[in-house]
Amino acid sequence: MLQSFYPGEYVDSTYVIDFDKLYAEGYRGLIFDIDNTLVPHGAKADERAKKLFAHLKETGFTCCLLSNNKEPRVKMFNDDVQVNYIFKAGKPSVKNYRKAMEIMGTEVRNTLFVGDQIFTDIYGANRAGIRTILVKPIHPKEEIQIVLKRYLEKIVLFFYKRSITKKQEDKK
Repeated sequence: MLQSFYPGEYVDSTYVIDFDKLYAEGYRGLIFDIDNTLVPHGAKADERAKKLFAHLKETGFTCCLLSNNKEPRVKMFNDDVQVNYIFKAGKPSVKNYRKAMEIMGTEVRNTLFVGDQIFTDIYGANRAGIRTILVKPIHPKEEIQIVLKRYLEKIVLFFYKRSITKKQEDKK
């Protein structure tokens, strides 16, 4: 039952993902959440984010930001990275995950989603059939509704980690 909330992978940060390896594996489209995935809530693109997007574009990826925020917030971040974006995305609805792939000219098989929230980011991408990478939140300061969801996420992550351990034991 909880599997629909499980990420394909769970890593410490967007900035530790080996995007070159993913490109070599055939991925061409990257969809990103912004807040607490790339920068702290409400922050502009920092140098690390600017370098990441420059590298991704140079590598050959097409990128799209997918945010539930209003356009001024998304545009403020995007002004410095210059990629496609969708605001007020309504995650976890699959509609705008599909729209992002349409904009990028990619398909489920060669698109990857990176986000920090299980119940919006990961659940929506999973429902759309897109491979997911969950990252730990960049900054602990969050809006109250997100803080409350984080408690429920801990339960999902407990079972996710347990399922990973079981799979590893079964391989032995």
